[in-house]
Order: sequence, then structure tokens, then C-alpha cells
Amino acid sequence: MADSGRNGAGLARAVRLLETGVAALSRAAEWIAGIACLATLFLVCYAVAMRYFFNRPQSWSDEAVGLLIVISVMLAVPEAQRRGEHIGVDLISEKLKGVRRRALMGFGTLTVAVSSVVLIREGLDMVAFTRMVGIVSNSLPQIPLWAIQAFVPLGGALLLLVALAQLAAYLTGREPTGIDADRIDTHE
Repeated sequence: MADSGRNGAGLARAVRLLETGVAALSRAAEWIAGIACLATLFLVCYAVAMRYFFNRPQSWSDEAVGLLIVISVMLAVPEAQRRGEHIGVDLISEKLKGVRRRALMGFGTLTVAVSSVVLIREGLDMVAFTRMVGIVSNSLPQIPLWAIQAFVPLGGALLLLVALAQLAAYLTGREPTGIDADRIDTHE
């Protein structure tokens, strides 16, 4: 019986360690997403200034902004999932408590994991096709499109890691680290 308690405590420690490692990766990706977002803002301001103040439109800036948005979104989504800041329907979840609530939240997290596997698989196929054909950016031909598209499976892989760490926490009978159960979907 005591052996079972030690195994449970060891599993709980392992899950917390997994969550800590995944959180570090997720936060690092979020920082990169933030930098991409700031670069997007800078490029939009630059393009507007060049077009309207200097009458020198920069045709490449629109495409560069689109590429930066892909990077920003794909690297920010895992941290939003980790913190429970994603869009959700709380009609049922806010009425449930304890095991039932964790089961429902675990099911939702499982659907995120499945979606992330689809992002990884389809993203890898997209990158492989783009590399095979040799597609480059229209306005920025020195940038191979697959280099930007690679952020889709990368973001999907980070999202999968977050979801798996959260599922492990739910399976050990607690809310995942980073999610405040009282704050989820309260629109604050």
C-alpha cells in the first residue's frame, strides 16, 4: 500500500516536472510570437509612412506582414492553451465541480491534442510539398515559403506538448498548472 503512495507521489512529481518544462518552451515561443507581433506593427507603420508620406509604396510589406502573422499565431496558441485563455463555451463547465469538471476539461484538452496532431501532419505535408516544388515568396523571393510554413507543425507540436501535459495533470486528479479554475471563461 505504501508502495502505491510513493508511485502516486512520483507520478505527480513527474507530471509537475513535465508541466514546468512544457511551460518554459511555451513561454519562450510566446516571446518569439510577441517579437513577431511587434515586427508586424513596425512593418505596417513603415509601409503606411512610405506610401502616404513619401509616395513610395513597399509591395513586399503586405506579404511580410502575413508571414509574421503566421509565426505570431502559431507560436502564441500553445501559451494561450496552457493558461486556459482560449475561447471556450462555459455553459456546462462552470456548473460542474470536482471530478466531473476535470473530466469535461480533460475531454476538451483531448480535442485540442487531436487538433494539434492534425496541424502537425498537415503542416508537415504542406512544408514537404512546398520544398519539393520550390515555392518562394512572391515579393520576397529570397525567403523559401516552407521556412515560414514550418511554423505550422512547430506550433502544432508545442500545442500537443501543452495538451499532453494538461491531460497528465487531469489524469492525476488536479487542474493543470497555469490554469486558474476560478478564472477560466469568466470574461475578466
